Amino acid sequence: MLRILVTRLALGVTTVALVSLLIFAAVEALPGDACVAVLQRDAVGVRLENCRRDLGLDRPAVARYLDWAQGALHGDLGRSAGSNAPIAPMLAVRLRNTMLLAGCALAVGVPLALLLGILAALRRERAPDIIASLAGIIGMTVPEFVSATVLIYVFSIWLGWVPGIVMADSAAPLAAFFPGIVLPVVVLTMVMTAHIMRTVRSSVIDVLASDHVQMARLKGVPEHRVILVHVLPSALLPAINVVALTVAWLLGGVVVVEKVFNYPGLGRFLVDSITERDLPVVQAIALLLGSVYVGVNLAADLLTLLLNPRLRSRQSGA
Repeated sequence: MLRILVTRLALGVTTVALVSLLIFAAVEALPGDACVAVLQRDAVGVRLENCRRDLGLDRPAVARYLDWAQGALHGDLGRSAGSNAPIAPMLAVRLRNTMLLAGCALAVGVPLALLLGILAALRRERAPDIIASLAGIIGMTVPEFVSATVLIYVFSIWLGWVPGIVMADSAAPLAAFFPGIVLPVVVLTMVMTAHIMRTVRSSVIDVLASDHVQMARLKGVPEHRVILVHVLPSALLPAINVVALTVAWLLGGVVVVEKVFNYPGLGRFLVDSITERDLPVVQAIALLLGSVYVGVNLAADLLTLLLNPRLRSRQSGA
């Protein structure tokens, strides 16, 4: 088991290193550089030379990558080309805000998705299953900006129950984001609940048809014990990977939701940096999101191995 954990950790570290190299190479391949993007028409003469010297762009690419990677390991992601401010503190604030949004959505969406998925599987092809499946299809097919616009119109403009956009500054205390965070959380919950619920439903249906469940029923085991002991532990394991992908998406893929609701999170910060062509910030955000994606999926794989003895024995035998 220890060998498996070490192997997975080494694979995760290697993946993050490759991601950092690809990100740096992609930014390096862009026409011009960060100083040309920021200075634009003024990117000539002494100003351009001073900017490149301040950002270290006058050095070879290999040396800059090694310095950037080493700095990233110590939490130093460089400086913004636009404001010349350290990038790490700015990212930390936006990441905090996005984690608040993601945490609230997970706290509501995951239990709801598990409950609906289990209920739909146990009442297959009946009213609960049909309603839950229909809601899941709507949640997955309706774009976030559409559902966000509808919610703003209904609950903010028409009913006036909650604010339609977030007015708090990015550095404001977390309490300042309430109640403006309610509608963004609802939009994210709709999407993530649909995906997780469908996975749980399919998994529960498959386990219900398995031999060991049928054998337990033939032995006269009470139905509630069959569900709790024989079905759920095996059926919920596939949901771990889906939840992991959802967490990675919530931390980096909520660009549309944050933009629509004016929420000062990581996704909106990425869009603003791309608009301003602040390439060092875009590079830092891409590295952070890539590391989060790899880390969350690695944690999900390790958790699945710990909870499933059959996978552990299979990996050990291999």
